[in-house]
Amino acid sequence: MLVLQLLLNGLTLGAAYALVALGFVLVLNATGAVNFAQGDMVTAGGYAAIALASLLPVPGILLLPLVLLLMAGLGLIFSALAFFPLRRRPPAAIFISTIAVGIILQNAATLVFGAAPRAAPPLLGRGALSLGGVTVTAQSLAIILVAALLIAAQHLLIARTQLGRALRATAQDPTMAAILGVPVDWMIAASFALGTALAGAAGLLLANQFFVTPESGTDFIIKAYIAVTIGGWGSLPGAVCGALLIALFEVGVSALVSYTAAAALLYAALLAILFLRPQGLFGEAVRRRA
Repeated sequence: MLVLQLLLNGLTLGAAYALVALGFVLVLNATGAVNFAQGDMVTAGGYAAIALASLLPVPGILLLPLVLLLMAGLGLIFSALAFFPLRRRPPAAIFISTIAVGIILQNAATLVFGAAPRAAPPLLGRGALSLGGVTVTAQSLAIILVAALLIAAQHLLIARTQLGRALRATAQDPTMAAILGVPVDWMIAASFALGTALAGAAGLLLANQFFVTPESGTDFIIKAYIAVTIGGWGSLPGAVCGALLIALFEVGVSALVSYTAAAALLYAALLAILFLRPQGLFGEAVRRRA
């Protein structure tokens, strides 16, 4: 029963991590640039939920659409400030600009909400069920279901819609996409909006059980970067699997040894993958992106 409980807890955490990693990959595929502010977008989503909850005292599940809209808008603003003015500059310029925006978000959160950990409202409630010795909380179940729905919606958007085809064309070859009439700049902006919305949703999902602080984003971007490296650079399914693997180490392995030892083993596994399969578990080539 302990193993099942650990797997459930790991799946809960991994589902939220997967949203962060997916958003990271969407921007990476569209621009070829690493968005180091992605982790801070997670904390921004958590704080957006906290602010909305003070105005609308309703369960978090009802705040989710508002958080998605607000964070999508933030993603558009972010792309206009940190990417488009610098897209013709050396890659280091965008690298620095995303870090700068992340720092601005951290300090803004400190000024508005303070440095102490804050919690968002639960998605549904605080009840729990015991099934065969495994405790299933309403919050854990809601996190898994909401994350699964968002991941499925993102997959359908990318794979089955005209917008998704335009996004994939932009990620594959923006020059050819532009020749064929795809509005590349709009698709890049849409990728930022979608990626930031997914990060904000993760912030709402995580901010109840795990709280949020202005500096939390640093940890989230590291997790996203590791997940993408493990799964395959540019692979959307790989990002999900990498995120779940990270959560398995954090929850399952840490219960068997310690959190410190689990972190060390995770980075050892990361090094092994880099040595043995540098393209990642899903083997995506850098310019062949989902």
